Amino acid sequence: MATTARETTATEAATHARAPLGRIDALLFLMALIWAVNYSVLKYGTQAVAPLAYNGVRIPFAAAVQLVLARAIRIGPVSRRDARTLILLGLLGNGVYQLLFIQGVARTRVATTVLILASGPALVAILGRLHGSERLTRRALGGVALQLAGVACVVLGAAGSTSGSDSLLGGLLVLSAAITWAFFSILVKPYSERIPGLQIGAYTMLGGALVSGTAALPAIAATDWRALPAGVYGALLYSSLGAMVIAYLIWYHGVRTIGPTRTSMYGNLQPVIAMAVAWAFLKELPSGWQITGAICIMSGLVMARTASREPEAP
Repeated sequence: MATTARETTATEAATHARAPLGRIDALLFLMALIWAVNYSVLKYGTQAVAPLAYNGVRIPFAAAVQLVLARAIRIGPVSRRDARTLILLGLLGNGVYQLLFIQGVARTRVATTVLILASGPALVAILGRLHGSERLTRRALGGVALQLAGVACVVLGAAGSTSGSDSLLGGLLVLSAAITWAFFSILVKPYSERIPGLQIGAYTMLGGALVSGTAALPAIAATDWRALPAGVYGALLYSSLGAMVIAYLIWYHGVRTIGPTRTSMYGNLQPVIAMAVAWAFLKELPSGWQITGAICIMSGLVMARTASREPEAP
């Protein structure tokens, strides 16, 4: 007989309690690595394919893979009410977010994109505090303020950039994507505590596929897919299976195990890795604004990360 979702969640929770911290750390490091490399992969792919068409293919494909996996593993049914809610959340977290994100990636340098998205923990912390699901110490608030100052530096740098691959519009689109993802992180947390991550990923990705697929229909029809080089198909495979199946499942696992703020903290690694990969493969060198923003963001992340023992801010 198939295991119920409640039994599976309880069993996994007991396993997490016994598992050493290093296991979840290793998984979240892998997630950060996959997503860091993905920035350059997306930049390469969207130079050959219209951003909407690129997303319109990879997101429905990722949704189909996750749905097949969820059905094959038989980890238990999800109630119709929960399924509908997760699909609706997916319209936001994997639909609107991805539309903003892919359009932003196409209009900014990798460093700009990854540094703005590195503010995710600050945005999650702020929204979580307002929502009542997160607690912030005074030191953590200082770290959040420093991260936001860093984001302002990066956006201002994009506004004044003379590089054709960076722009104020691109920076604002990425910032809007980061805010959207922060909302999604907070809203999905209650479901991550009682529904397996694979099920959450499948239904929320389905919601994202409905948005991205519909928005991309004209761009997909206008693309000559047979004329594309093999590398573009490799990029699509990596950014769908790697970034939107494997990394997403690790993210949901982290949110349920250690919470959305601590999971988001593993984004600390992404800016350094992503900028190194962009320098090696796309020949992008960080600007002065980006370096200043990176110092502020990373310092703020460290402050927030080490603030757990101080009194909570009023």
